[in-house]
Amino acid sequence: MGDRLRLAVGIMGNVASMLLYAAPMLTFTRVIKKKKTEGFSCVPYVLALFNCCLYTWYGLPVVSYRWENFPVVTINGIGILLEISFILIYFWFSSAKGKKEVAKMVVPIVLICVATGIISAFVFHDHRRRKVFVGSIGLVASVAMYASPLVVVRQVIKTKSVEFMPFYLSLFSFLASGLWMAYGLLSHDLFLASPNLVGTPLCILQLILYCKYRKNPINELEPQKWPDLEYNDDKLKQELQLDEKKEPVVVVTGNLNIKI
Repeated sequence: MGDRLRLAVGIMGNVASMLLYAAPMLTFTRVIKKKKTEGFSCVPYVLALFNCCLYTWYGLPVVSYRWENFPVVTINGIGILLEISFILIYFWFSSAKGKKEVAKMVVPIVLICVATGIISAFVFHDHRRRKVFVGSIGLVASVAMYASPLVVVRQVIKTKSVEFMPFYLSLFSFLASGLWMAYGLLSHDLFLASPNLVGTPLCILQLILYCKYRKNPINELEPQKWPDLEYNDDKLKQELQLDEKKEPVVVVTGNLNIKI
């Protein structure tokens, strides 16, 4: 019964994470159409790739015992494919300076992942030590990835507006974090549960802030001063209704680029 429940939670976690990973497709559809990156950041995708690589390796039988963490392998394996695709698209359409910045971020990440794989496979000779080693590095990567919502929270509190924090992104983040936290606890695996013990409260805080400020009028900010954050689609709808023929202005965000 316990194994079936854990598997069911893992499958639901896969679905929630897939919805979360699919969000940047809107951004990169726009990049391909415009044939330029328009200045948005590639950092979130590099961090996500780092996290997915480590946890895919963590879930494989080399580190974990047999296929006990098969759901972890499936979703992070899909995440690797998606993040590599996003990074390649970004690299292809970015400027020469942008390409250098991507290379500076990706090369160290790849080296760390390769070194982690080699050390865990050949230095440690039992699953417990391998899980501790890989899980510790994965924990750091996950905490770094989950740190980004703090910027969103600060901006929402400062502006008293949710224009930078789309509801569905916060909801999917909450569902994914909560389900993987439950999966880690059911598996008695702190390296799977711990990152989400950080992520889940942050997602709850985002949802609370959304409910508190969602009816507030959206503040007008100069585009160049807008932070590197997700953008709320409600803002887009309002602007399009006001003036569909208005000269396009690019909003630079962390994971989504929206034209208003």
